[in-house]
Amino acid sequence: MPGRAWAEADEVRFGLTPVFLSSDLELLAQLRDYLSTALERPVSLVMRRTYQEITALLLSGQLDAAWICGYPFIQYRARLSLLAVPVWRGKPLYQSYLIVDQGRTAADILDLRGDIHAYSDPDSNSGYLVTQAALAEEGEESVAFFRKSFFTYSHRNVVRAVASGLAESGSVDGYVWEVMSEIEPALTGRTRVLRKSEWLGFPPVACAKGLAETPVAAAISAALTTMGDDPLGRAALDMLRLDGFAPGAPALFDGIAQKYDLVRSLG
Repeated sequence: MPGRAWAEADEVRFGLTPVFLSSDLELLAQLRDYLSTALERPVSLVMRRTYQEITALLLSGQLDAAWICGYPFIQYRARLSLLAVPVWRGKPLYQSYLIVDQGRTAADILDLRGDIHAYSDPDSNSGYLVTQAALAEEGEESVAFFRKSFFTYSHRNVVRAVASGLAESGSVDGYVWEVMSEIEPALTGRTRVLRKSEWLGFPPVACAKGLAETPVAAAISAALTTMGDDPLGRAALDMLRLDGFAPGAPALFDGIAQKYDLVRSLG
C-alpha cells in the first residue's frame, strides 16, 4: 500500500480499539458521517475485541489509520507514524486510574496485595502497563502480587467488574472513567479512584509508516485536526467530551516508553 494512488471512490478504513467509547452507536455513526464528509469518500469503522487485532491490521496495511493506544504505539514505534492526538481538558494527555470499591479503605497500591484485579487489555497503557510499572517500582511482580487477574477487553467493563464486586480492584483509562462518571454516575459512584498516574500521551491516531507520506494519511490528519471547525465534527467531539485533535509529537509518549522499558527489563 505504500504510495498508493487514492482513487475518488476508495473507501477509507479507520480502526478503533476498546480505548474508544465504542458501545454508543449514535457516536459511531456521528464519527463515520463526519469523516466521510471531510474525506469526501466512504469510511468504514473497523472494530475488534482486542488492541492486538487492530494493531496487526494497521501494521499490515489493512487499515489506513487507527485510533490505538500509546502502548502499541511505543511497541511498534519504528513501524508507525503519528497522525493526530486527542486534546482532552486542554491537553493531549490523560491518566491511568487504579480503582477500588467505593467503601474500601485501601490507601495505596500495596494495600491491594492478594486482590482479584481487572485489567482492560494486555496492550493497554492505562489498563495494564501503568500498573505493571507501578508494581515494578515497588519491587513487586504482578503475578505474585495479585491473587488473580483477568482482562475485560473494555475499560467500561473494568469499571463494571469493580462496581459489581467481580474484581476487588482494576486498572482503567482515566478519560473513560471520567466520561462514564458524567453519563453513568450510578456505576462509577460504586468505585473510588485510589491512585492516578502522572499525565501521559493520550491514545493517538496512527498509520503504518509506509503510508505516512501519502495523500490518504495527510487527508485523515487534516480531517481530525480541523474537526472542531465543522458542525458534524463538533457534534462528535462533544459526544466524546474532547476539545479536538492536535498534530502531536512522538515525544508525548516518552513517559509510556519509560514504563515499557522498565517492565521489559524485569522480564
